Amino acid sequence: MGENEMSIFGVSETEEEVYRHFLRNPGTATDDLHLLLHTDPRVARSCIARLQELGLLHPEGSDLRIFPTDPEVALARLIDLRLHSLHQELQRVTRSRHVIDGLRAEQGARRPPPPGIEQLEGLAQIRNRIDDLAFFARDEILSVEPYTKLSPENIARSRPLDLRCLRRGVRIRNVVAQAALRDPATAAYLRELAEHGASIRVTAHTAERLLVYDRKAALVPLDPRNTSRGALLAHRSGLVSNIIALFEKIWDQADDLSQASGEDTGASDTGLSETERRVLVSMCTVGKDEAGARELGVSVRTYRRYVADLMQKLGAASRAQAALLARERGWI
Repeated sequence: MGENEMSIFGVSETEEEVYRHFLRNPGTATDDLHLLLHTDPRVARSCIARLQELGLLHPEGSDLRIFPTDPEVALARLIDLRLHSLHQELQRVTRSRHVIDGLRAEQGARRPPPPGIEQLEGLAQIRNRIDDLAFFARDEILSVEPYTKLSPENIARSRPLDLRCLRRGVRIRNVVAQAALRDPATAAYLRELAEHGASIRVTAHTAERLLVYDRKAALVPLDPRNTSRGALLAHRSGLVSNIIALFEKIWDQADDLSQASGEDTGASDTGLSETERRVLVSMCTVGKDEAGARELGVSVRTYRRYVADLMQKLGAASRAQAALLARERGWI
């Protein structure tokens, strides 16, 4: 047998040989496996037990014959286990930073605390830092990205990071440029993220570009029109708070992805979409537009546009008349 290809996942050479044996001979007994491997029976039993623990092998039937897990499924599981292990190791490393303070105390050196702003140079360093920040994000990622399209390489790089964050329960709120929806691949990727739980809004005009992780660290480019010039990573609470405030302003003025992309959640026999019906109910039951927009999870501007369209559809001159006409027609 050649090189132990699965060693990077913590699978020993003998364990890999056992797994490959069952790929070639699924459903076979394990009685004589040690003879095929030229090893001790206890070693063979130990390998089978560990491969079952890793999810690479599983017994079936009353005689508990062993079957292999599909290689693609098996490798995906091993990758997740390995990344989880690396994640825990990185957490232990980052928590050990206090050791530096102890060593400096021994040296007698007094150094100022690290500055709250870090300058990153070059796209490679920026991308690596973004990967790190996304990997360790626990609660929320905010972003404004005015790109007009994403290359296949960018999508391939971003998709696993974004989906992994969403699977971990990290909330993603993303504002993108309207022009990005004209590119089919970019639009499909944004819809995929939305289907997995990301909140995405679209704006017609923005030159801002920013990223905020867990409301503790914010990344902005030195030049929004040329990100290759570098970026600033802010850790100071005051600076981060100001960047968050800017994000919230852009967010409130943006439209929801489903509305901007022409998607609809389905129409009833009244000719209203589900979203329009909800807005109509909100018009009749909620006082302020801000409260209605918040209830529906849309921007105030989007909510008011829905209201105007509904009034036109009903032929109403006021909201009160619109509510009355909607009830008369049985729309609500």
